[in-house]
Amino acid sequence: MTATLVKETNPPPPATLPERARRLRRRGRIIALLFVLPALLLLGALVVYPVLFSVGRSFFDASGTEFVGGENYSEMFRDPATLKAVRNTAIWVVVAPALLTGLGLILAVLVEKVRWATAFKLLLFMPMAVSFLAAGIIFRLAYDEDPDKGVLNAAVVSVHDAIKGTSAYPTARGREGQGLSKSADGSYRTSASTGESVTLGLVGVPPKELPAGAEPAYRAAARQAAPGELSGVVYLDFTPGGGGEEGKVDRRESGLPEIKVEAVRDGSTAATTTTASDGSFRFSGLDRGDYEIRLPASNFAAPYEGISWLGPVLVTPAIIGAYLWIWTGFAMVLIGAGLATLPRDALEAARMDGANEWQIFRKITVPLLAPVLTVVFVTLVINVMKVFDLVYIIAPGPVQEDATVLATQMWLVSFGGGNNQGLGSALGVLLLLLVVPAMVFNLRRFRRSQR
Repeated sequence: MTATLVKETNPPPPATLPERARRLRRRGRIIALLFVLPALLLLGALVVYPVLFSVGRSFFDASGTEFVGGENYSEMFRDPATLKAVRNTAIWVVVAPALLTGLGLILAVLVEKVRWATAFKLLLFMPMAVSFLAAGIIFRLAYDEDPDKGVLNAAVVSVHDAIKGTSAYPTARGREGQGLSKSADGSYRTSASTGESVTLGLVGVPPKELPAGAEPAYRAAARQAAPGELSGVVYLDFTPGGGGEEGKVDRRESGLPEIKVEAVRDGSTAATTTTASDGSFRFSGLDRGDYEIRLPASNFAAPYEGISWLGPVLVTPAIIGAYLWIWTGFAMVLIGAGLATLPRDALEAARMDGANEWQIFRKITVPLLAPVLTVVFVTLVINVMKVFDLVYIIAPGPVQEDATVLATQMWLVSFGGGNNQGLGSALGVLLLLLVVPAMVFNLRRFRRSQR
């Protein structure tokens, strides 16, 4: 009886070591799951659920009540705006990542030879701190067609005017009924003979826009031409404050300097001159006879307005330029980090063998950096497929369709006036299908590098 009681009150034998290890692993998994659970819930709410909802919504009509199957997907490729968005997205994918990777590689190699490399990298990386919204506003102003607002057109106009010059009187025109007739090419002309003096009155020039050195034309108009000469005066036929007589030079009327004047005979230019500060001009040494006095159209040419950066032709390259400004620093820093890990002994051995810097760059540096360049390129491909902010902000309304990409087209169709979320969801699914292969490629490459 006693032995039986002792046997029943003994504790159970301790668990074996494998069982304890399994319990610890199970407990560790539960604890890890509890820590990961909030992130999984956020991932499901912000990523998985929207993706599944968009896939399902893409099979319904604009109202979301009628199932239409694949109609939205077929409509997507019949819509000219969507086809243009696909074309523009393809341009972005081909051009932007290649340019950024190339620029980043060149700058990373060159920065190694700069004394203040850290400061230079900081300057190039600073645009990454600017939001796409702010960068879009900056470049919208920089690309403005008005040279007084757009810095790029201001530079283009300055260079153009320095090379080809510009007209000082783009708004001037001849007064009707005062002897000057306008030709089809925009020039003005009248007839005169040697020994005569002519007065050529122009209007349309605001007095405040006259050149600083302009002088009154009254005295010049009073002078008579010498025998064998042909002279005259080009003046502003307008008296400030009123008064004066049309076609007659008043004492307060100003001459128009720097106007080109030609004497034409038998269809060819016999002499050319430029008006003085009081608007006077004089031709000497002409053969006696009748001439045609011509004011060429170049005197009245409209000022050069620069380049239409945001026009239908250049809007996509212009936006890609803004994108390059933002992301070049990113590519340079990543490639520079890979460049810092290259074996220096290989580079030095190539230099000792007589290789020049270009051969070293092409045959050693680039092949060794190939994994880094691939990661940068694929990352940028994923990024440009989703570009939205720059396109939406920089492209003006009239050319929005010419610059649209898949992301902006998806928004425009769904919320920007189209109100067809079925078609917009189909565009979102298409964008996801285009991005996923690049993401998978990047993840596999990352895992291989980790192993």
